[in-house]
Amino acid sequence: MALTPPGGATTRVHVVSDVHGNARDLARAGEGADALVCLGDLILFLDYADHSRGIFPDLFGVANADRIVELRTARRFEEAREFGARLWAGAGEDRSVLIERAVRKQYTELFAAFPTPTYATYGNVDMPALWPEYAGPGTTVLDGQRVEIGGRVFGFVGGGLRTPMRTPFEIGDEEYAAKIEAVGEVDVLCTHIPPEVPELVYDTVARRFERGSRALLEAIRRTRPRYALFGHIHQPLVRRMRIGATECVNVGHFATTGRPWVLEW
Repeated sequence: MALTPPGGATTRVHVVSDVHGNARDLARAGEGADALVCLGDLILFLDYADHSRGIFPDLFGVANADRIVELRTARRFEEAREFGARLWAGAGEDRSVLIERAVRKQYTELFAAFPTPTYATYGNVDMPALWPEYAGPGTTVLDGQRVEIGGRVFGFVGGGLRTPMRTPFEIGDEEYAAKIEAVGEVDVLCTHIPPEVPELVYDTVARRFERGSRALLEAIRRTRPRYALFGHIHQPLVRRMRIGATECVNVGHFATTGRPWVLEW
């Protein structure tokens, strides 16, 4: 499947990542663009800036959300898991049932907000198994795959690598590297997580290094795409830098900004 504008026309693509429940702005994100690209993390499980928003506080209240954020921010992950486990045990229903019901509610609103055409891949907090039920005919889901947009080849790799946070779509390094390899040489390499570069993976608010991909970094150096686009790090130390011939760009925390990053040629 390819999107090609009339001869001589300019192509404009809007790119978003880390939507985290912001359906209102997502509905306007494609205005003036030939296509929207979404790099994942549609779901809002817990807003670290506003602990009253998300699946977790809806189920367990703001005070409990405050506590689990405090534990995670202090990197006391085992205590956070134990605290969460006690809450889920007293929830009255199976944890997976409660989460899936809440995720389905968010996906219904978010996928309805996607313009046509949209090209999307998964974030680490997404649930890929549910996407086929919600992605309409105007939304193309890609993971380890390529698509042509306006004469340029875009490659997509979704998900994140395993961390102590244990978010829903974390995979092993080898599986992730295989998807990078399957994409091959492209003009624009679109991923949810950044390459493993300290300045790109450090979150200045959380004050910690998140996981980036060394396989992605090696692919950028080897295949030299024009752009490498990603999200995942909400407040990065550096939002944009060159690696060889490639412009690497964190397209921004869409949940907060409500504005897409623009690529035009």
